[in-house]
Amino acid sequence: MSHLLILPLFFFFFFFFFHLSYSQILPLNILNSTIKASSHETYIIHVRKPNSVQTFNAEDHRNYHKSFLPTHSLTSGEPRLIYSYRTAISGFAAKLTADEAIAIEKLDGVLHTIPDRLLSLHTTHISDFLNLHPKSCFMKDTNFGKGSIIGILDTGIFPTHPSFKDTGISHPPPNKWKGHCEFKPAMCNNKIIGAKSFVHGRKDPPFDSDGHGTHTASIAAGWLVKNAGVLETQGERLQANGCLASDVLAGIDQAISDGVDVLSISLGSTAIPFYDDAVAIGALAAIERGIFVSSSGGNAGPVPATVENDAPWMLTVGADSTDRSIRATVLLGSGEEFNGQSSYQPVGFTSVLLPIAYPGARGGSRAKTCSDGSLNRLNVRGKIVLCHTGGSNTSIEKGAVVTKAGGLAMILVNDEMRRSTVEAGVHVLPTSAVGYSEGARIVEYVTSTANPTATIHFKGTVYGASPAPAVADFSGRGPSAVNEGILKPDIVGPGVNVAAAWPFPVGPPALDAGNSTLPTFNIVSGSSASAAVLAGVASLLKLSHPDWSPAAIKSAMMTTADLLDRDGGVIVDETLGDAGYFALGAGHVNPTRADDPGLVYDLQPGDYVPYLCGLGYTDKQVSTITRQSVECSVFEAMVAEELNYPSISVAMGSNMEKTVMRTVRNVGEEEAVYSVQVRAPEGVEVTVYPEKLGFSELKQNRSFNIYFSTGNVGERRGTVAQGQLKWVSNKHIVRSPLLISFV
Repeated sequence: MSHLLILPLFFFFFFFFFHLSYSQILPLNILNSTIKASSHETYIIHVRKPNSVQTFNAEDHRNYHKSFLPTHSLTSGEPRLIYSYRTAISGFAAKLTADEAIAIEKLDGVLHTIPDRLLSLHTTHISDFLNLHPKSCFMKDTNFGKGSIIGILDTGIFPTHPSFKDTGISHPPPNKWKGHCEFKPAMCNNKIIGAKSFVHGRKDPPFDSDGHGTHTASIAAGWLVKNAGVLETQGERLQANGCLASDVLAGIDQAISDGVDVLSISLGSTAIPFYDDAVAIGALAAIERGIFVSSSGGNAGPVPATVENDAPWMLTVGADSTDRSIRATVLLGSGEEFNGQSSYQPVGFTSVLLPIAYPGARGGSRAKTCSDGSLNRLNVRGKIVLCHTGGSNTSIEKGAVVTKAGGLAMILVNDEMRRSTVEAGVHVLPTSAVGYSEGARIVEYVTSTANPTATIHFKGTVYGASPAPAVADFSGRGPSAVNEGILKPDIVGPGVNVAAAWPFPVGPPALDAGNSTLPTFNIVSGSSASAAVLAGVASLLKLSHPDWSPAAIKSAMMTTADLLDRDGGVIVDETLGDAGYFALGAGHVNPTRADDPGLVYDLQPGDYVPYLCGLGYTDKQVSTITRQSVECSVFEAMVAEELNYPSISVAMGSNMEKTVMRTVRNVGEEEAVYSVQVRAPEGVEVTVYPEKLGFSELKQNRSFNIYFSTGNVGERRGTVAQGQLKWVSNKHIVRSPLLISFV
């Protein structure tokens, strides 16, 4: 089973054995400043490697990095040097004034200096939905993930939760494991094999006081816990302050040194150039050592160009739903019924129709969204209160406002942006959260009826809900704001209403009375959960195919992903319309098919150098990213669309022709013939040469050209057009998205 390493920032390492895992944690801290604490901030300084770096030990690195810093001390007495990185970047983090940072950047050997920045956190039935249940062939063939180490960079872990027990794991961590456990007394085991805290250089214990890290860790590599439930069955989209980039880099640095196989990163920020992006730079260092990096695409959707963690060497994961609904049905006095969701499923809630109070009927956004204090002058006692999402408080906090005002229950209506993405919150009172269209009909009834009434029927967990999967409203959307030549996100996976371990009780306080010793779980929505799911899948694929590179594993996932939902229709988004590639990427992950993709598109770390030069970066900027001296003049710079990526994104103007080449490797049958099938994007002619690819042995490469033309084609509609390219053999279908951006 997989082992878990936890690093609060916290950073966790999980030794992934499906139900069993090892972990290690690393937390995040912030140091005080110098001369005047208020005038000093943390900066990340990238430097050239010294010629003798191969013989450097940890102290040599620290002394080399200290040589760039001012000699005078901080008035607080704290050291200037916070982190001395050895693998994630060539550089260090230190406390400096703005003037000192400017002066340091002019020193010989300094490549780039950037201020630290805050990265936000991006946050069951999933295993069955993905056909990863214990009896599946894929799980058995990989021995449930035995021997794989998953590193979780997050807010810490609750180590005594039953999701992290090591029952049945008699084997110790692999010999490659170099980490250790910082819990005092030691709380690690053969599941959580390590835990370390990175909080701005402090030595805090890696306990999780937020919940995010415990949740994602148990998703990636936790035990299955029988009868696990949140409240009566088992949420809130997780929002947290986040982690500093300097601490995240320290976590990645440690994970690489400790020997993880897979790194799950569920945090990020607005897309910025890669030379300023600490996560992207650290991830490239991990990729170079064969570590697969699964990262969340962010929760800023459905606005276009909001996808985060968009470097091509990282797997960028969006969030979609499963077919599970935690049903809470609204019955109106008119007899109409509308299905909603709620994790809180009270037993014996009244079937008597109750009066409805609608604060929004009088106008005003604060009352409409049941913001703090907005119900003080309204009579809602003994009534069901109709509230809307949005405003200044969370969905859970709205319930507290209603309860304080004397309301008995709440109907929570999605705003227009969330549409049909309904989150099953762990509410503090009986609640039904409904979609936008259902909510509009409820509002119409309430505002057109003299004495509107309703009740809520709590029906527990229902499977087979439709449509599923569907891309969540919050899932970060493409195109990439800094790199439009690569389609992002890459793929989507379950990230809506995901039940997993939680370090403390949630829901109505009365339910926790007398149950403080029971294990706690929570339902959370966010791309954090999706990235953790894909990290677990990557761990299994890495075990099944130890010779595959991180790029090959990514390719296998993308080219076998599902584009149709469980009912055979196109996968939709929160509008219930076609999700499109900017929301869906290559599709919904299909782990079983990814284990046998037929062909893969591979990339080596060195392939990214001409790509970075092609982005127009300077030699210093490319050297900062790659941690090696680079002169772009010696490389033939490539545009992003020429990178050997599994998806194909091309910019085209009117009456333009363009050729893109791709290379695939045979990982299926020794002898195979693949024929091309193309669905051309509207407004574009597409031809492929050759039309057949023949293979006579495994690991054989074949290249092909794709010719695009916008001449002599009917009028196009919109700024982008979608199609697909498939290589089809007797056994395999290898699918790549085709995305044309018209310029």
